[in-house]
This record gives sequence, C-alpha cells and structure tokens, in this order.
Amino acid sequence: MTPLSIVIITLNEEKRIGRLLEDLSKQSHQQYEVIVVDSNSDDNTCEVARGFEQALPSLAVHKMNQRGTSLGRNTGAQLAKYERLLFLDADVRLSPTFLTNALYELESRKLEVAGSYMEAKDLSFSYKVGYALFNAGLFSTSFFFPTAVGACTFSTKRVHNEIGGFDPSIALCEDCDYANRAAKTWRYRMIPVRFWFDPRRLEQDGFIKMGLTYMKANVRRFFMGEMRNKRMDCNCDHYTDAN
Repeated sequence: MTPLSIVIITLNEEKRIGRLLEDLSKQSHQQYEVIVVDSNSDDNTCEVARGFEQALPSLAVHKMNQRGTSLGRNTGAQLAKYERLLFLDADVRLSPTFLTNALYELESRKLEVAGSYMEAKDLSFSYKVGYALFNAGLFSTSFFFPTAVGACTFSTKRVHNEIGGFDPSIALCEDCDYANRAAKTWRYRMIPVRFWFDPRRLEQDGFIKMGLTYMKANVRRFFMGEMRNKRMDCNCDHYTDAN
C-alpha cells in the first residue's frame, strides 16, 4: 500500500500524545512517517513524543515558535516526504487496522482528499446520539458543501499545495474550508473508517453549546462565506489537560 506522512499538531498534550503514538506503533500498515508539530507547548509534550523514537523510527518532532492550528498543519505538510498526508490531532485514538482500512478505501475509490467518522464506543448514550447526528451531517454535506473534522483528515501534497493549505486567517471551521476548497477540484468523500475523538472538548464547552456553535458556523459559512479574523467568538486552544 501507499506510504503516508502523518502530521500531528500538539499544544500542551503531554498526557495524550503518547496514547496516539502508541496506537500508531501498533498499526498493521507500517509504511509511514510521523511528524509531530508542536505549537510551543508549556509542558513536556515534545519530550514525551521523542520518547517514542525507538517505537517509531520515522518520527520527527518539530517545535514552532508560534501557535496556530492551520500553521501547524501547513508546517507539517511542508516537512512531509510522502505524497499521501494524514492530519491528526493529538487527542485522537486509532484502532490497529485504521491505516490499512483507510488506505484501501482511498485507493480503491481513487480519492485524494477524504474525511473519516468519529467513534462513540465506550461513551454514554447521549454522546453516541450526538456523534451519530454529527457523522450524518458529515456524510450528507460531503456531496455538495463538505464539512470535515480536522482531527482526522486525509489529503495529498498535490491537493494541499494547489489549494494553498489550511487558511490561518479563518477563526473557526478551517478544516471545513480546506475540504470545501479541495472539493472544487477533487472529489471529496467520507470513507467508512472511524477514529476515537476525545470528548473533553464537548465536556468543557458543553455538548449542546458546542453543537449549536458549529451548526451556526456552518450555516453562516454556506450563506456568507468563511469566518475570518474572528467574526465569531472562538477560542480553539483553551482545552485543559484534565483526564
């Protein structure tokens, strides 16, 4: 199968980055490199990541002087040596066959850019309902106005470079903008693979509040364009380290 470059962005993720790196070390597909791009963390994120250099021989840790989600992803893409890209957040968890199954879907369906679904296993019933509704939205919008979860998004260097990467001027839904711009040239689809997504963001912001925020944001995007220069209140880097 195709080798890929996995770009992981981090900010104060010392308690979580090790879990994801351990998941990657156990993947059935092992033709990949891992690029951890750290947004100048205040904790030991980089040290924890470097502790996996033996388990992940193709691991590089790059610490930036600035902070920014889009900046981190774009930096990782520039450092990547493989054509196929996978962008991950540090609080994601993957099953051992995730890469194998995802690459099979991407190659068989000839997709350069694609999204994946969120897994609600072991979460409460309310979260399972919420995730199911969110996943349904990802699927339905993928055919005309893609929405995406940047925590787990597939792309290629060709796509990334031709659309100019992630737009750092966008305050919210920069991942959706990326997918939407890519879909204007390449076919964007959701593939039937799932990743576990840490619910701490929902717990800290409030399940309903966060859902309404993103629904409002995407309705606004559809009718009025992207949200640049903080046109909506957003503080995307405020999540704490609580387990």
